[in-house]
Amino acid sequence: MAHISHRAPAAAAIAAALALSGCGVNPVTGKKEIQFVSEAQEIAIGEKQYAPTQQIEGGDLVALPELSAYVSEVGGKLAAVSDRPLPYEFVVLDNSQPNAWALPGGKIAINRGLLTALQSESELAAVLGHEIVHAAARHGAKAQERGTLLQAGVAVAQIGAMAGGLDAGLANMAVGGASVGAQMIQQKYGRDQELEADLYGMRYMKLAGYDPWGAVTLQETFVRLFNQGSKEQNWMEGLFASHPPSQDRVAHNIDTAEQLGRGGITGADTYAARLKGLRQMQPAYDRYDAALKAANQKELDKARTLAGEAVKLAPNEGRFHQLLGDIAVAQKDAKGALPHFAKAQSLNPGYYGSWLGAGIAQYSLGNRPAASSALEQSANLLPTAPAAYYLGRIASDSGRQADATKYYQLAAQSSSSYGKLATAELMKTELPQNPGKFIAAAPQVGSGGRAVVVIENRAPVAVADIVVTPFLVDAAGNVSKQGNAVRIAGPIAPGQRGSIDAGVGTVSAAQIQYLRLRIDSARLAQ
Repeated sequence: MAHISHRAPAAAAIAAALALSGCGVNPVTGKKEIQFVSEAQEIAIGEKQYAPTQQIEGGDLVALPELSAYVSEVGGKLAAVSDRPLPYEFVVLDNSQPNAWALPGGKIAINRGLLTALQSESELAAVLGHEIVHAAARHGAKAQERGTLLQAGVAVAQIGAMAGGLDAGLANMAVGGASVGAQMIQQKYGRDQELEADLYGMRYMKLAGYDPWGAVTLQETFVRLFNQGSKEQNWMEGLFASHPPSQDRVAHNIDTAEQLGRGGITGADTYAARLKGLRQMQPAYDRYDAALKAANQKELDKARTLAGEAVKLAPNEGRFHQLLGDIAVAQKDAKGALPHFAKAQSLNPGYYGSWLGAGIAQYSLGNRPAASSALEQSANLLPTAPAAYYLGRIASDSGRQADATKYYQLAAQSSSSYGKLATAELMKTELPQNPGKFIAAAPQVGSGGRAVVVIENRAPVAVADIVVTPFLVDAAGNVSKQGNAVRIAGPIAPGQRGSIDAGVGTVSAAQIQYLRLRIDSARLAQ
């Protein structure tokens, strides 16, 4: 009989996975590659994730709609000469962090924080051309395909083990798949993909009439900022997290620019004119950012003063009014928060934040219908754990326990504080009904040979008053003797263990295998 390697099942599984895939040609590089994700799937992913990812990343910059029109104008020129026709879209987000990103299918965004760092239209074209290539060359799709292969490898490893006998920020408050896009745009591109995006992006610049040298000055600026390290943390958390600059990229871009030929639109004066409105609002955004920082440090009075100054400088920016509302809620002034949220909604009705804040404020004031309406509007824009949690509370208050459970289950997907609150609400029902689902118990021989009950809390919240009944079984598994119930007062934190004498006396190592334990009851720790 031929020897069969233990690696054969894994190889066969991967071969089967590859057989289900298709060999394709990269539309930008012309190279052959394995493609698990079709173009239709790419487009569908981008279309589904574009809106929620915009919400998570700050929402559209509605205070300056002319900026999105300008970026779309420049991006459209580059998209028109790209190697791959896709339903490209471009938007400017209300976010101070310097960043830009692309989802599969050509959905592209740039933050106002990056726009203020650029000096010319050619540099803007360099950013957008780079992101267009990430979409056109299937870099995002390739990340999805690598994930598919990784998951297949894990599954194969688990099957082999069984055959051998052998538990954010805003992104982590999004639920129901709404955070998938945020995860995708935070992925790091490899060196080859970054160089590829630079190269073809510069070619698109040249074809669209821009001076490709803009990509050189852009990378030179990025390298300088990157080398400043902690002095520019905003950059480290933004663009550089997924698009790390390097002197190597600068050198490659210089070579590419020389090969393509200098000359074309630089557009420094045009860019300055089109960015005038944003630069005039920058002092207001600076105060807003300082207010956010103060609020996160629990300096609420300071935060309210700074946010008020931002409103005076730019009264048409809805996010400033929303922040005043959020601060009022944090200071237990729900009634005072409502006018701020209403103003934010009138200025920017398409951003989830002011609706969520208003819903929470209305709930604390006891206005359940108004709270429900605002929370549902918020969840329609971006499903979040806070909205689901409070909608669950409203459903529970009105006796709609089945609806409450659904909302709590949705909120519990999040690892945020609201996810934990929702989990606790679920546990109030589930733990008494099925304590054995969350608490494991096993007998052990303790000191002096006495039988001990060891329990482990596998619930995501602390539990207390765990009641366990021990009983003996015979060789056939039939109960021969039942002991008295024992109680472990606790509390026992998630993942922790507790123990107590089983109350059945001394046992031998051979006898302990006939001792069984039943979890009778438990409750949530206060």
